[in-house]
Formats: sequence, C-alpha cells, structure tokens
Amino acid sequence: MIRKIVLIMLVVAFGFSACSSPSSANDAGALTHIRLPTGYIPNIQYAPFYVAIEKGYFRDAGIEIEFDYSFETDGVALVGAGELPFAIVSGEQVALAREQGLPIKYAMAWYQKFPVSIVAKTQTGIKTPNDLKGRKIGLPGLYGASYVGLRAFLFASGIKESDVTLDSIGFNQVEALVSGQEDAIVVYSANEPIQLRAQGIDINSFNVADAVNLASNGVITNEKTISENPKLVRGFIEAVLKGLNDVITNPKEAIDLSKAYIPNFKELDPAVQEQTLSASIDMWKTKRLGYSDPAAWQNMKKILVEMGLVSKSLDINAAYTNEFIP
Repeated sequence: MIRKIVLIMLVVAFGFSACSSPSSANDAGALTHIRLPTGYIPNIQYAPFYVAIEKGYFRDAGIEIEFDYSFETDGVALVGAGELPFAIVSGEQVALAREQGLPIKYAMAWYQKFPVSIVAKTQTGIKTPNDLKGRKIGLPGLYGASYVGLRAFLFASGIKESDVTLDSIGFNQVEALVSGQEDAIVVYSANEPIQLRAQGIDINSFNVADAVNLASNGVITNEKTISENPKLVRGFIEAVLKGLNDVITNPKEAIDLSKAYIPNFKELDPAVQEQTLSASIDMWKTKRLGYSDPAAWQNMKKILVEMGLVSKSLDINAAYTNEFIP
C-alpha cells in the first residue's frame, strides 16, 4: 500500500516550544482541524478513515480530518518536529526515526500483517522461495518497507542477499514483470498481485507475513502530544478503530462510503477494488484491533540491526505504546 522513499535522513529543528499541540474541540465546540499524512494516493485501502469521517466518528471526537497524500517520510518529519500530531507510517520508519532521535511513537497498529509480497510469473518456474536463488528481483529501491520486507523474507527463508540480484526499478514493478525485465518483483500484497491476476497473468506470490512477523503500518504521534493532549490521541484512535471495525464488518458499505474520497473511482474496475479491500481486511483483522505485538517489534529491530540501519542499543519498546488501545 504505502509508498516508501527512505532511509531517513532528517535534519529537523525541534522547536517544540513554538509548536502548540492541537486540543480537542474548543470551548465554543469547534472541531480541531488535523492534517493527516497518509504516504500514498487516495485508495480504497484508506476505507477505515473514510468511513470514520462519513459516520461521524471523528466529529464525535471533536476532530476534522484533512488528508495529505504526500510521501511517508514527510509525515515522519512533521510529527517528529511537533508540527502535526498524527501520520500513517510503517513500522520500520518508526525505528529509523527513533534511531535519529525523533520523539515519535507508534500508537495504533493498523496492519497486523506486513503488507509486502514477492511475486513471479508461474512460467518462470519460481514455485518456492528457494527458487529465487540466482534470479533478478525488481523493487522500488534499496530502502523502505519493500527492501526491509524482502530482506526479512530472504533471511527467514535461509537465502543470502548475495544469492539474488536486486534491481532498483522505481514503482513500475508490474510493467517490469510483464515484459520479462525481472524474474520477480517486490510489491504490496493488496495491490500489484491483484492487478496482475486481473490482467490474466498467472503468478506465484510469497507473502513476507507468512515468513516473519514484523511491525507494519499504523498511526504515529509524538511524545509531546501524548503528554500534553492524551484526550486528542485517544479520541483520534477510537475514531479510527470504529471505522476499521465497520469496514471489516461490512466491506460493501465501506466501498460505497469511500467512493467520494477517490477522485478516479468511476474509472476503476469494481472487482479489483473489492478484491483489494478484501485482501487488505485480511491483513487488518485481529482479536484486538489496534494492538501492537511486542514480538513483531523485536523482529523488526533484529532485521534493521542486521541491515546496519539501527544500533543494538535502540530501545524498541519505547517506539510504540498500547495505552490508547481499548
């Protein structure tokens, strides 16, 4: 789902004293306007947020949402600097930011499964992870969730990075696979595999989440907002969780409520949209929505340490909290 642009290289002035935290609805009952960086374009995968707006869950919490579909790292920097209270970010970005000293904290797990997959056309003969040895794998670049997910998958499968050839190709993985430029590609589980199958292309797909449990996409805030305005954090997260639960319970209603937020929705294949949402729901649902699994964070740190992106001394337990999860 969410595009990555990183290794984080942030030089941020923290001027927290000049940055006031938003409060909940003021004395006059006005809504607190919040700009929410999402890290990707308008998409059915944001249905929980669209539904939460349409059903008034954010309004009930005294919040008005404005979506910011800019890059994920922009959200990390802005929340880390105290300029915005929330953003949607993947788990590895939180660890990377904490390593850089940014006081962000992951406050709600949205995805319970890491949403990255490795895909190959069946005609290539790649039927098992071991068949990837000696092959060329295309991915957006050697950064972000795609690269971290691939490294974790290879490690869990007993494959060294030197056993494969990694090819940085940007975000044109589908075209690269279809044309035969790549033997396999790294993609988001609820996006490209569905597009490829809709084109009638037979593929084999290996999900990172089936090999290793990693901290994935969720809502971040910062330590200042948690300290000074916990009511805002609790209200925001409760609204998102209500929307999330509604989407899981009634996906058809969710699609109808989301149409107005996706400008080109009428041009999209309805079946693909339904399948995309269904695949996403499979990665969201759990007995306790929003809960961060400590083991997933430990696994994430282990992979990032192995990659040389964070130090062993990083306190990964300080990177997330479950205090706002019902």
